[in-house]
Amino acid sequence: MLAFAIATGAFATAVLRRSWPLWLLAFLLTLIALWVSYFFRDPERTGPRGNRVVTSPADGKIVMITEVDEPNFVKGRATRISIFMNVFNVHVNRYPVSGTVRYVHVNPGKYLNAASEKASLDNEQNSVGIEIARHRILVRQIAGLIARRIVTYSKVGDTAAQGERMGIIRFGSRVDVFIPTESVVQVKVGDLPVAGSTVLAELPE
Repeated sequence: MLAFAIATGAFATAVLRRSWPLWLLAFLLTLIALWVSYFFRDPERTGPRGNRVVTSPADGKIVMITEVDEPNFVKGRATRISIFMNVFNVHVNRYPVSGTVRYVHVNPGKYLNAASEKASLDNEQNSVGIEIARHRILVRQIAGLIARRIVTYSKVGDTAAQGERMGIIRFGSRVDVFIPTESVVQVKVGDLPVAGSTVLAELPE
């Protein structure tokens, strides 16, 4: 990593020149390198897998579970599970189910507090729709006050593999997952799901 290389160079220079200012600079650069490494960490994840299992697309805290209309991909009523990601969470997002990507849409918007209800309507967001058997699952990455960079790897026609990486939101924010209303939700508001590992719900047969 570039940050570690620069810090190492600064330490070497400080040793050669016996300079306290350079020691201080090297120490600060090392702290920055450690923070960058922690912030962009991308651990491997394992967990339950299956056609009826919906795993969490994001690390964070569940802030809302509600029934809503989703007219763009689901085209009807859906249960929306909203996960708020803070700056300390892993920022990599993962596919909650296996299937085929049928819908990808980028919607420019505002940068309101991602934990608010209005964020799901007004904020900048990327939506990825996955078809699995007779079900349609939508994952929506939502920007926030700090997080203004959403990256989505998905393209229409791609194969979605449950638990695999689908994108990243830098500096945290929010991810919504829309599932059929008949699904059996396995979590509650306040829970702390882990992307690719925690089961959010079981799909109907």
